[in-house]
Amino acid sequence: MSSPWGKITQPEPTNLQDIMSEELARDLQAKEDQKYDNYIQSLTNSSEKDEDVHNQVTEDIDDEDSDAVIARMLQKQFDKEYDDMLKRTEEKFNGTSKVSVSFSNYRRASQSLDFDSDSEEYEYEDIMDRKDWDRFDTMQRELQTIPQCGYIMKDGKIVTKHDITLNSRKNACKLLSFPPEFHTGDGAGFDLQLSNKVFNSLKLHSKIEQNRRHKIHDRKEDHATADFGIDQFTRLLIYKMINKQLLERVNGIISIGKEAVILHAETDPSYADGPLPKECVIKIFKTTLAEFKQREKYIRDDHRFKDKIGKQRIRRTIHIWAEKEMHNLMRLKKAGIACPEVIALKRHVLVISFIGENNCPAPKLKDAIMDATDYIMAYDQVVEGMKVLYTKANLIHADLSEYNILWHNNQCYFIDVSQSTEPTHNDAFHFLYRDCENITNFFSRKGVPNIKTARELFVDITGCDFNDRIALEALRNTFKMKPHLVGKPGMEPHDSFEATWLKMKEGEIPLATDNACAVENVNLVDPVPS
Repeated sequence: MSSPWGKITQPEPTNLQDIMSEELARDLQAKEDQKYDNYIQSLTNSSEKDEDVHNQVTEDIDDEDSDAVIARMLQKQFDKEYDDMLKRTEEKFNGTSKVSVSFSNYRRASQSLDFDSDSEEYEYEDIMDRKDWDRFDTMQRELQTIPQCGYIMKDGKIVTKHDITLNSRKNACKLLSFPPEFHTGDGAGFDLQLSNKVFNSLKLHSKIEQNRRHKIHDRKEDHATADFGIDQFTRLLIYKMINKQLLERVNGIISIGKEAVILHAETDPSYADGPLPKECVIKIFKTTLAEFKQREKYIRDDHRFKDKIGKQRIRRTIHIWAEKEMHNLMRLKKAGIACPEVIALKRHVLVISFIGENNCPAPKLKDAIMDATDYIMAYDQVVEGMKVLYTKANLIHADLSEYNILWHNNQCYFIDVSQSTEPTHNDAFHFLYRDCENITNFFSRKGVPNIKTARELFVDITGCDFNDRIALEALRNTFKMKPHLVGKPGMEPHDSFEATWLKMKEGEIPLATDNACAVENVNLVDPVPS
């Protein structure tokens, strides 16, 4: 390019994006400068206002009495402390709850901002920065604008309460009323609309899920195992025993079985009806998670409970089961078989004597540390105990094994006799043969010499072969009473439960003869739970 004044340099090409960025930067800088000027102006105005307030307060102090000023200052301080206390109470009351309460209406101090040096810091929020973070509130306000007549004029059109758009938004608002466990998601950021068909399907699904959850939580499994089967009613029974000075303290759990929980406890030495052993066992029969159908076969043919078995409730059945073990233990003790002694029975809570020393329970036969001589001695004691149990106690254990025999001071103790039956039971001899098999198999594994087979042991106890059905039926009939004599006075069968129990309550039969820890506290035993 030529020029008479001189040579002009060629201009360099400039990017349009850079030009726009510079203009944007200048605009932003101008806004920041304006915002800073407004902030400085507000500080200047506030300082002038504070100075006016200070002058006014000074004049008031000069005009009024100093006592009145001090009183107002003290009242202001008291109101501030009261509000602080109210705030702490509100925070403690709410905690982590999703639903909170506010005590702001009960505050005494003024809610105006205080610019003193000891005042709290307040967060200032620009009105321009506020956003409607929850669109459901806006939609609800729109729905409430329709009057009772059912329509409204909007932009020259009639909008009724049956409008599809309004109903879709109304359905979206109703999602908030679903149960908390039904996750509906976050639809507040956009115009959420649900048709009636979709909403009705979601509502039906919500009800079905809620009913299913309630059914799951109402099942018996959710009421039993958290506290090892010890529910609130059971704890109340134990507390009553402590309150009656039968028990002094409950130390802990000894074992947990499928049917009962075994606790170790200490008796109260100041018990009024007689001395009790220092240590005892609380056997709590589980009222849930129990195989009641399996238990029924042990008691359905027992004449002692013929008037109590029927369409019973589950808890009532467990009461009868605990009562049955109490009576069987009394029979074993009377026959001279080593077993725990009954102290008290209340509903499904049975208190018996403790087999062990120094809070350490005696081991089961399967866990005991024994030598060959001890196993031979234990085998002889178990076989002799089975014979005495059958001949004198008129019972069959029905669950005898190394798991239900304790080894303590070179002596075998029979435990867990709640399922024990009389020989008159239809399956009694099947139970006895199963016991013979369990005992024979265990001691055979331990190398005990000269062990009888299960069939030989069965014959040794009953005098009949297990395969001789005719002889077994005749033997069973010898234990049965004639039907026309059942229940008549003076014709009770051997060791009738009801007759024995009435005699014990009347004092004709002592509950214990050779041990001070036995059942002299008859008033605590409840043979017929209600």
